Amino acid sequence: FTFEATDAGSRLSNTTYFPSAEALEQVVAMGAVEGSRMAMNQLDAVLQDLRDYAEGKGTRTEILSDQHVRITRLIDGPRELVWRAHHEPDLLKTWLLGPDGWQLIECEVGDAYRYVWQQGDDEASRFGFEGETVLSVPTWRAVTTERMIGMEGPTTLNDLQLYEEDGATLLTLVIEYPDAATRDMILATGMTDGMEASYARLEEAVRAAA
Repeated sequence: FTFEATDAGSRLSNTTYFPSAEALEQVVAMGAVEGSRMAMNQLDAVLQDLRDYAEGKGTRTEILSDQHVRITRLIDGPRELVWRAHHEPDLLKTWLLGPDGWQLIECEVGDAYRYVWQQGDDEASRFGFEGETVLSVPTWRAVTTERMIGMEGPTTLNDLQLYEEDGATLLTLVIEYPDAATRDMILATGMTDGMEASYARLEEAVRAAA
């Protein structure tokens, strides 16, 4: 699969190789072209539904299963800028802060990443996360692991995807936890409120740069 941005959205190209012309004709006769067209139409509908669901509602958290949570936030700005804001240290330090009063004092990105925060001048308040990049498709998708620095604890898998439409970017983040107990413990920390504070700053930064 390959994706190419267009004025009307995104163009998906899928190349399939067949052992013979007869095999190709057989697959076409079975309705492969019509089936693919229906699937793409359904994808358009899903993305539009997610946008309608997220627009004007801030950061939303959905529990999908015992191990999976989906975060959605519509950012008023182009996907390229939202992607850069997630991967360039100077931009990350302007918005990835959580509640007021915190600052991102360490920010390393790449195949491995490391973020450390501190509240004001209180060095004892420091905490951070680190992980590795599992998959990166620039401006569209990033899959990373995440664990708390210096603590024995679970590692999560974070799947970030960005979809742009009419100059706005729908951000979806699916987090995979090891079990329901870990999921509930992390959600109970006020994670959604902290993410909304950060995403509101992200939106301001993207608007200023657009």
